[in-house]
Amino acid sequence: MPVDLAEPTPTALPVESSAILLVEDDPGSARLTAAQLGADRPGGPYELVHAASIAEGVARLLDRAFACVLLDLHLPDARGLEALAHVRTAALDVPVLVLTGSDDHALALQAVREGAQDVLVKSRVDERALRHAVALAIERKRFEARLAHQAMHDDLTGLPNRALFVDRLGQALSRLGRHATTLAVLFLDLDRFKAINDAMGHAAGDELLRAVAARLASVLRAGDTAARLGGDEFAVLCEDVAGERHAIGVAERVAEALRTPFALGGDEVHVRSSVGIALATLGTEDPDALVREADAAMYRAKERGGGVYEVFDDGMRARTARRHETELALRRAIERRELVLRFLPQVELAGGAICGAEALVRWDHPERGLVDPADFITTAEETGLIVPIGAWVLEEACRHALRWPGLVTAVNLSPRQSAHPDLIEAVAGALGRTGVDPSMILLEVVERAVSDDLEAGAATLRRLAALGVRLALDDFGTGPSSLRALQRLPVAEVKVDRSLVARLPGDPQAGALLAAIVSLAHALGLRTAAEGVETAAQADALRALGCDLAQGFFFHRPLAGEELEALLAG
Repeated sequence: MPVDLAEPTPTALPVESSAILLVEDDPGSARLTAAQLGADRPGGPYELVHAASIAEGVARLLDRAFACVLLDLHLPDARGLEALAHVRTAALDVPVLVLTGSDDHALALQAVREGAQDVLVKSRVDERALRHAVALAIERKRFEARLAHQAMHDDLTGLPNRALFVDRLGQALSRLGRHATTLAVLFLDLDRFKAINDAMGHAAGDELLRAVAARLASVLRAGDTAARLGGDEFAVLCEDVAGERHAIGVAERVAEALRTPFALGGDEVHVRSSVGIALATLGTEDPDALVREADAAMYRAKERGGGVYEVFDDGMRARTARRHETELALRRAIERRELVLRFLPQVELAGGAICGAEALVRWDHPERGLVDPADFITTAEETGLIVPIGAWVLEEACRHALRWPGLVTAVNLSPRQSAHPDLIEAVAGALGRTGVDPSMILLEVVERAVSDDLEAGAATLRRLAALGVRLALDDFGTGPSSLRALQRLPVAEVKVDRSLVARLPGDPQAGALLAAIVSLAHALGLRTAAEGVETAAQADALRALGCDLAQGFFFHRPLAGEELEALLAG
C-alpha cells in the first residue's frame, strides 16, 4: 500500500510565545507597565508575568518561554548592568528591553553593547512608544531566529543541513567517553533517484525528497538527528549506540521504512537506499572524518549493487585517507590551474587520415609532473569534483577546437556529469562562451550512464543533441544495454571498449561480438570507433571487421594542443 506524500515537515521553528516577563520591584511601575501593554485586561495582546527581583526573574526564565523581557536596572538583589548579565545568562535568545529612571547615555550604550535590544527612560515612555518598542524587539528577534534556522536547515525538507549535522556530531563526539555506549553515523544515498527525477520531473523529485525526509525522521529516536546533506544524500546521527549490531538495526529500520512505496503523481514509486555506517571510537575527534568514513562505506554498498548497507572497517580506512588526501590536493590543483589538456588523435581506418581528437585531462603536478587520470579521476568522481573538472575540460576543449576547424573534438562525460541536473546548461554555456561550431564537438557518454534507465538517458541525450553537438556511446560492449536500444538513442557513433579490442585478433568470441556491433551500427547509420589500439594486428583485425575509426598508441600518443596543430599542419 503506497504512503501518501502529504507527510509532516520533520523540523520546524519553535512555537512562538506571547508572554512578556517584567522584572520590576516597584508595584506601581509594574501596574503602569501592564496597563500600557494592555495586559491588565482579558484579551490583551500580551500576557505579562511579573517578577520583583532578579532571582525570581531568572527562575521564571528557566521555567517557561518568553517573547521579551522588560528589565528594571535597580533591583534589590542586583544593580545596574549586573541585572542584565543575569538575565542574558538565563535566556540568551530572549530580547531584553531595559527600563531605567535615569537618562544616562553612557549607560544606555553599554547596555546595548552587552546585549540589550533597547533602553527606555520610564518618564519618556507612553503606551504607544512602549508597545512599539516591544513589538519591534520581538519581531527583530523572530526574524533573526528565522535567518538562523534557514542557515542551518535544508529549505526543501526542513531537516538540519550539513553544517548543523556536523556541529551536532562534533558536540556528540565531545561527550563520548562519559558513557559506555558509542555513536554511529549513517550515510544514505537514494538509488536511482536521478531516473525518477528525470522521468517524473524536478517538482515530483522534490516532493519525493520531502516525503523521504519525513519517513526517515519518523523511524528515529527523539535524540537522533536526521539531516539532508545535499541532492539525494541524507545522514543520521545516533547517540548512545550499544555497538555495531545496534547501528545495523537502525539501518534496517530505515530500509524497511523506505521499502513501502510512495504515492507520487498517481503512481507508486519504489525507493531503495545504499547505506554506509561508521562507528566512533573513544579517540574519534573529527566529525568530518567520521562523515567521510560513512560516505566511503556507502560507496562500497553502491559497488555491491545498492539497496544494502556496509559498515566502515579498517580495510576502508587507508583507502579513505588516500582519497581524502587526493581530494585536498585536487582541490588545490583546480585553484592553482594545474590541470591541462592533451589530445589523442583519432584516425580513419580505411585511409589513416586524422579525423578527430579526444580531449584528455592531465594533472600537471608541481612535484610529480604529469599525473595520469587513473590516479585521480576515481576520487574526483566519488567526491563530485568531476563536475567542475568536467566543465573546465569541456570549455577548454571547445576553445582548442577553434584552432583546428573541420576536426571533430571529443569530450568524455563521466557518469556523475551525465547525471548532474545542470548538464544541459553547462554544455550550452560552454558552446555559447567559446563560439565553437557545435557540430565539431562530440560528447562521449559512457554506456552505463544510460543503461540504468534508458528512458531518462535517452531524454538527456535528446536535449544535448538539440544543442547541435554530436553524441557517441562510449565503452560499448561492457554494459547491459541491448544492441536494439541503440535505435532509441540519438547517437552518431558507437565507441567499442578497449577491453574487447585487447582480445583481438586471437579471440574468436571477441571478434564475433565486434562484428555484430559494427554490423548493427552500420545498419542504423552509425559509425563505429575503437579505442585502445596498440598493435598493427589489432588495427588490421578492426579494419577487416569494417570498423570505421580508431585511436590508441599504435597510431598516436596524447599530444599537447600545439603538437596536434603541428601534426595537422605537417
